[in-house]
Amino acid sequence: MRWLRRNSQNAPRQAGAQSRSVRYATSPLLAAKTPPWRSKLLVAGVGAAFLVLIGRAAYIQVFSTDFYLKQGENRYARTLDLPANRGRITDRNGLLLASSVPAPSLWAIPKDLEATKAQRRQLARLLGMTPAELDKRFAENQNFVWLRRQVDETVALQVKELGIKGVYQLQEYKRKYPEGEAAAHVVGFTNVEDKGQEGIELAFQKDLSGRDGTRRVIKDRLGRVVEDIGDSVQPADGRDIELSIDSKVQFFAYQRIRDAVAEHKAKAGSVVVLDVATGEVLALANYPSYSPSDRQNLTGAQLRNRALTDTFEPGSTMKPFIAAWALETRRVRPSTVIDTAPGRITITGSTINDAHPHGALTVEEVIQKSSNVGTVKMAMQMQPREMWELFSAIGLGQRPQIAFPGAVSGRLRPYKTWRPIEQATMSYGYGLSASLFQLARAYTVFAHDGELMPVSITRQEQPAAGVRVVSPETARAVRKMLQMAAGPGGTGPKAQTIGYSVGGKSGTAHKQEGKGYADKKYRSWFVGLAPISNPRIVVAVMVDEPNAGKYFGGDVAAPVFSEVVQQTLRMMSVPPDIEVKPQIVTHKMPAVEESF
Repeated sequence: MRWLRRNSQNAPRQAGAQSRSVRYATSPLLAAKTPPWRSKLLVAGVGAAFLVLIGRAAYIQVFSTDFYLKQGENRYARTLDLPANRGRITDRNGLLLASSVPAPSLWAIPKDLEATKAQRRQLARLLGMTPAELDKRFAENQNFVWLRRQVDETVALQVKELGIKGVYQLQEYKRKYPEGEAAAHVVGFTNVEDKGQEGIELAFQKDLSGRDGTRRVIKDRLGRVVEDIGDSVQPADGRDIELSIDSKVQFFAYQRIRDAVAEHKAKAGSVVVLDVATGEVLALANYPSYSPSDRQNLTGAQLRNRALTDTFEPGSTMKPFIAAWALETRRVRPSTVIDTAPGRITITGSTINDAHPHGALTVEEVIQKSSNVGTVKMAMQMQPREMWELFSAIGLGQRPQIAFPGAVSGRLRPYKTWRPIEQATMSYGYGLSASLFQLARAYTVFAHDGELMPVSITRQEQPAAGVRVVSPETARAVRKMLQMAAGPGGTGPKAQTIGYSVGGKSGTAHKQEGKGYADKKYRSWFVGLAPISNPRIVVAVMVDEPNAGKYFGGDVAAPVFSEVVQQTLRMMSVPPDIEVKPQIVTHKMPAVEESF
């Protein structure tokens, strides 16, 4: 036992002695030599890493400072648009035709949306959607979706009261059109982005829209504006546009053409009213029309501004111009007799007929009775170039110089290609085409003592200067012929107006279909001026495809002319120039059947 205790006491001393006797420098593991290239590679790698980090730091902090500052700023800074107010459109008397009113727009961030099923159902109902349609809208984009643009204030308030997180409102503006259908083709409309699409809204888009401003702000993480930074650019509101249109004349003209289309079961109709003194457009009405504020299910037929875009062969309305040029070149006098018997004339194998044989007619009676034969005999004394220059001088074959989209030039072929029969038919309005607006402007030659007036859709402070086409004497002589044509024994006595003397020319033509003419489809029109003693207005009326038994211009379009003239002159405070009593008789007289 003593031996065991002695050995156990000596054991720690022996172990310590052995450990002190071990030499680590002579360990086999430490004896293996490390290759020098490995240590050098390690040092080089560490050095290269430091160089890369230093280069990256220099690139970020020295060379790309602007880029990273901008990226940082984008996290908290925002540029807010300050929309400009769109300009108003008014008539010549300052009455509103178009203006902008506040209209909230609703949008959402679907990923932030917190709404119960009941709230979703209520939201869908307010937006005019089904719950399924609303869910589909939310699924379109998790970051942003429009729910409904330009809603009523009441709808926006009800949506706000729902208190749905993730649904927001933005204040926008919506156009209102007080005159509705009556002035739709004049004013036009804008899209949801407030950009003009038709009419004056499109023609004057740059002036009406103005220039938007900007505001630079800092926003917090909840999207709230914390402070402004930098300088703000204030918006420049759009300019107001004052039109030459008289809204009362426009409304009355629209009503009359609408009623005429319904009465004659027609396809469409148009009315143009021009101020002779200034060339201003007082009315430009079309039917069918549309409401600019409600354009759902809108058709192309409703959108077309037919007075400017639709062209047709003007027919008998061209005859006064042939008579005017024959007078101007002294080939005839108003009393010159032309033999129209036997009511037909043959040109290079083709026969031209009058509706009824008239025998010998004076030049005045040729226009009064609307004789094709008499007109052709005057026209064939002229060179083709003369007629072409005359038609060009009154604006045919040229786009009207008016600040309005969609105006067309019509068709007037070069005179060198005319055959004799074509020259003959062009004298009474076949073989060329024009719009109703072009015809109305052409008749300012007779109304303004031989001068063709420039036309304007905007208000003019000073009377415009016309372009001389014929002499004042010739214009006055033709005015007398137009008065006869619109009176007893003429083709348009239904154009007579109570209290005012009128003159004008009716027209009727078969509609073109393909390469020929439709047997039972017509266009009827009447173009005239009043009062004859001192013309103030030119009124042109067109009814397309009347289908209730009557189709002559003197029966279909002339009564519309009569009503529009009477109402317009009264609104313009033009005093009556004739007694009322005689008009009661002449207005009921039957029209002479015109040749066309």
